[in-house]
Amino acid sequence: MPSFDAVSKVDLQEVDNAVNNTVKEIATRFDFKGSKTEISLDKKTKVLSVVTESEMRAKAVRDMLIGNFVKRKVDTKSVEFGDPKPAGGSLMRLECKIKEGIEKDVAKKITNLIKESKLKVQAQIMDDLVRVTGKKIDDLQAVMNLLNGADLPTPIQYVNMKS
Repeated sequence: MPSFDAVSKVDLQEVDNAVNNTVKEIATRFDFKGSKTEISLDKKTKVLSVVTESEMRAKAVRDMLIGNFVKRKVDTKSVEFGDPKPAGGSLMRLECKIKEGIEKDVAKKITNLIKESKLKVQAQIMDDLVRVTGKKIDDLQAVMNLLNGADLPTPIQYVNMKS
């Protein structure tokens, strides 16, 4: 029976490349000359940390990161920025979490969308992915088009297609 998995994954290497591009851009920008701006990415916890001197610079770094994420084809829906907070002294800290996996409420929304479409497929929630099975590959492709057109808070990729 044909099936596929709907998942939400982020390529951490592309995130790392975007961070490195942002670091290079900060080094060449005139408004950051002589500033104490540091960006670090913890790949295990998937947290990006920016430490800089002012809230204005923290927002400028956030905008540069978003631009570099778009250039590297990292979906900005999978990146959640916090608010700049004091980090001791005159420094500000901006934390950013990289979200992977489909949350339970989003998975329920996906399964409800599929059921409301009246297609002859079944959707199952399995941990952080949604498995869709059906008798026809055309129905599965219709589900993919439906999910691509839906306004979901997380980016969706399709893996493990079996016929």
